Amino acid sequence: MRNSSLYPKLALQSIRNNRKFYFPYILALLGDVAAIYIMSALVKDPGVKDITPGRPNGYMYVEVFMSIGMVIAFMFSAIFVLYINGFLMKQRKKELGLYNILGMGKGHIALVLVIETLLIAVLGIGGGIITGLILHKLVSLVLHKLVGMPAPFGFYICWDGMAWTALLFAGLLAVTLLLSLNKVRVSKPIELLRSGNMGEREPKTKWFATLLGIVTLGWGYYIAVTTRTGMDAIVWYFVAVGLVIVGTYCLFEAVSIFILKALRKNKRFYYKTSHFINVSGMLHRMNQNAVGLANICILCTMVMVMLSGTLSLYLGTADVIREQYPGDINVEVRYFPQPVEGEEDWAPFDPNAMLAGITGFIEKQGAAVENVRTSYDLSFGAGMVSDGVYTTDRFNAAAKEIVLITCITESNYTAATGEVLHLAPDEVAAYNVKGDALTFRWTVPEKGTELGESTFRIVKTLQDNPQFNPDITRLVTVVVADDVIGDLWARQAEAYVDNWSDMRWYAYLDVDATEEELEELVKIQQGFYETELYEEVYAGTGSWMYCHWSSRSEGAADAYGLAGGFLFLGLFLGFIFLLATVLIIYYKQISEGYEDKERFEIMQKVGLSHSEVRRSIHSQILMVFFLPIVVASIHIVFDFNMVEKLLTMFYIHNTALTALCTLGTVLVFFIAYGIVYLLTARTYYKIVER
Repeated sequence: MRNSSLYPKLALQSIRNNRKFYFPYILALLGDVAAIYIMSALVKDPGVKDITPGRPNGYMYVEVFMSIGMVIAFMFSAIFVLYINGFLMKQRKKELGLYNILGMGKGHIALVLVIETLLIAVLGIGGGIITGLILHKLVSLVLHKLVGMPAPFGFYICWDGMAWTALLFAGLLAVTLLLSLNKVRVSKPIELLRSGNMGEREPKTKWFATLLGIVTLGWGYYIAVTTRTGMDAIVWYFVAVGLVIVGTYCLFEAVSIFILKALRKNKRFYYKTSHFINVSGMLHRMNQNAVGLANICILCTMVMVMLSGTLSLYLGTADVIREQYPGDINVEVRYFPQPVEGEEDWAPFDPNAMLAGITGFIEKQGAAVENVRTSYDLSFGAGMVSDGVYTTDRFNAAAKEIVLITCITESNYTAATGEVLHLAPDEVAAYNVKGDALTFRWTVPEKGTELGESTFRIVKTLQDNPQFNPDITRLVTVVVADDVIGDLWARQAEAYVDNWSDMRWYAYLDVDATEEELEELVKIQQGFYETELYEEVYAGTGSWMYCHWSSRSEGAADAYGLAGGFLFLGLFLGFIFLLATVLIIYYKQISEGYEDKERFEIMQKVGLSHSEVRRSIHSQILMVFFLPIVVASIHIVFDFNMVEKLLTMFYIHNTALTALCTLGTVLVFFIAYGIVYLLTARTYYKIVER
């Protein structure tokens, strides 16, 4: 009976004696479990499905973002828990070796580790689920506030989510236990006892890793800086991220050692008290802690990129709504200016009749139309042969890049900007075109048949794009004289044969009505094709192939649902990553504190004063501590262009806003990082100065 109670007591005593190690570990495990349970509960909560009747995107955003968040959070939790478990086993080698020397077999030690793991599971998993149950409602309110959705009533317990979360983390702890048991199995008692006294050799210069780090980091930076479109950013983003991650690990493991050895060779620099101690200390420390420093750097980068990107998206949504929905009700009509083969009763599209029908319908529903603005444009794909020269044979080998060309009339440009250009038929104002002339080569794709070309003189280069488009490919916008756009449509239709582009007519109407009434008007219109109202509203408007109504209020709800979901996910995962960063720094400070304690004493014995030693150690720790965030900030600078291009896929073109959000995020993170340094440095000095 006495023996059966010995091992639980040893397990409890071990956790209690090593509480400075185990308490943060259990706290982190608790937080990860709570986070994953909350996300699973948000996905399963039936109240979420019922809060947006008639608008399925609301629930879809919650479901998609939380599902993505669960996968990312658990993958990261697994990496983090395995990392911390490895640290704990390293710190406990002497303790386990002493158990073995005192007569406990490896089987008995394994039993102690099993009991410890069970206790950690009860505290971490059980406590995490309880915390998740308590915080679920609060997090739900924050999420629905960000996405602009009403929060569901009532308290929900997700039994499925609870079970899956417990099973996932129980399996994860089982893996850590197996790894720990294997270390005990292959270790010898004397090796465990002497593990803390084994000196560390000076690291060798790793030429291959140094070269690999320089190449991969430079390559990743090059991709990030040279990305030109949102589509390119999607294709290359994770390639660039992978290269930078590899380069970061090589940077800390090899490049840093190369630099420190180069400093040591500089005798004027090296043979000074502070420089000698700092360089030699960092040289040995880099070999041991390179992976930890690289992990901190990558985590810092992830947190800052996620927060700055999602914050830019959320704050820029107001501009998106204003540009994408200029009126309370917005109508888009697509049509062909010429007859389409097989359409015998074709008639020219009449925009005036269309506007009259739309206005009349709205007024019959009891709403007053206060202001109306119309516009139309033509968009078609082309290949850029050289600056200012484009061909409709866009997949020809001579084409260097595929672009989207949008042509708008001068009157529409003037109505939107207030600027009068007075364009002649052979003159244009152009965005994203270099040179003084613009030439379209009308060539039949694949066949190569030349149909002539159209050349215009560029009288004004536009700095901002007057069209509001996602930056899927390189955009070229051309402002032409009003009577020229029809000829351009005919020329591209002749070149593209059966694949010609349609013309698009837009009407933006400001209506004196509530948001609910506007949305009801749009819903009624969407059912026109099956009612008698179709002929009543659209009679005499001519031939067209597509007509779509949208309200600003519904578009805003959808846009904020998307942006708010991204921001919530960024904040949620950012918090988890930040917590992990803090704990890795904490464990790193403790580990180095125990290692530097003996070095501290030796330095004093060889003649250095207490103040000199303290000053040198403080300088060394400060340099090592802030090295990851400095490198992370450099990563952010090079990553900015790619993040900006990714945001254009969501219609965010406000570079100044993105820059401010990035700068603000970096500054706030630096402050938070400094606070973490002050708190963890206190623990370090307490260990060293005992």
